[in-house]
Amino acid sequence: MATDFAPFPPLAQLAADLAAGRTTSRALVETALERIADPAGQGSTVFLEVDAQQARTSADALDRLRGAGAVLSPLAGIPISVKDLFDVQGQVTRAGSRVLADAAPASADAPAVARLRRAGAVIVGRTNMTEFAYSGLGLNPHYGTPLSPYRRTEPGEARVAGGSSSGAAASVADGMAAVALGSDTGGSLRIPAAMCALTGFKPTASRIPRQGAVPLSTTLDSFGPIGVSVSCCALVDRLLAGLEPQVPEARPLEGLRLGVLTHYVTDELDPEVAAAVDAATKHLEAAGAILSDVRFAPLDQLATINRFGFSGMEAYAWHRSLVDTHAERYDPRVLVRIKKGQAALAADYIELLEARAALMEAAQRTLWRRFDAIVAPTVPIVPPRVADCDADDAAYARINALVLRNPSVFNLLDACAISLPCHPRGQAPVGLMLAGAPHADDALLATAVAVERVLESIR
Repeated sequence: MATDFAPFPPLAQLAADLAAGRTTSRALVETALERIADPAGQGSTVFLEVDAQQARTSADALDRLRGAGAVLSPLAGIPISVKDLFDVQGQVTRAGSRVLADAAPASADAPAVARLRRAGAVIVGRTNMTEFAYSGLGLNPHYGTPLSPYRRTEPGEARVAGGSSSGAAASVADGMAAVALGSDTGGSLRIPAAMCALTGFKPTASRIPRQGAVPLSTTLDSFGPIGVSVSCCALVDRLLAGLEPQVPEARPLEGLRLGVLTHYVTDELDPEVAAAVDAATKHLEAAGAILSDVRFAPLDQLATINRFGFSGMEAYAWHRSLVDTHAERYDPRVLVRIKKGQAALAADYIELLEARAALMEAAQRTLWRRFDAIVAPTVPIVPPRVADCDADDAAYARINALVLRNPSVFNLLDACAISLPCHPRGQAPVGLMLAGAPHADDALLATAVAVERVLESIR
């Protein structure tokens, strides 16, 4: 497989080009559709459904509206992709699985999809994902595995795009959509963003309505964007949240307090990850930020606290009847994780709720009162080879757990978090994660705009 497809320009540039008449929505959509259909690319793996005719019809209508002086939002007329987790009216929501392949089409758009559509976004299709969003690697034995752009054309070097929003990230990386809608329960936006050299934003869980999507964990699920810049993610996030589509002004780095986690998230770092994150933090300090090492001791308790985990218990509750009747249709590696929740008791769930509350209280004292944002590697390793992840169940489980480890910390803390590319151009993709207190989403995005400028200057 070989492709030279580049991502679309940032949303602000696309909106400016549309406003100036340098392009049209129809032209942007045709570009996306051509890349999806190109046999030299991976569109047939990245997309589980492409609604080309509806996309063209929508694009033409939005071009006519623009010609009449009506522009719905800065996202109007721009092609986006939607993770297969979300309801789109008239389409089957399979969640990357064959278990739901025979389900009835959705009767209405999920609120997140409806808000993007009202803003004038043009949905080009539904993207592939880990079955039921239950893995950080993005492997899918039913529909194929989307790949990271990194070393993709080298024999034997195909790398995972990251999961569970694997197709979402690949669609943006290969210019098949300008931005993607995905979900994040333990890193499913930030992991693929990091592995595909993109930006992914996980908001505070309650910021975006979560109805109309297949849940993994009703406690931890968050919905958000993957794009080519912080501004792209900020714009889409605010539209998803029902807010005015404004990109926050960059927060001054001078005096910004950044806490750098020193343990747990820094274990088993690939050399490339360690070097890129170290260089990024040094440049942020040189730009005026005040960086302080911080040890958050409760992280040492996570293995015990997450013996079952919210995802295990809540996923089993949702899937129980389907597992009883259609177990043979599941990806066996997903099924075994779902069935772990079968042994949990109500007491285990109550204990987990209490442990989470204690963790969040400790984070308020140790992290959020002291720092404007917390810094950590998004993922401790560079994108792993598909062959290594798929070698056997033990290898899959080990790599999957390592990839999920860092981002899942901030889901448990109900923090907002963003992954920014911080690697030297041409080298293995590495993500730098910034996390903020619950409901501090706009402040974190303003910080991320400033951090992004520093990172771009060294890439």
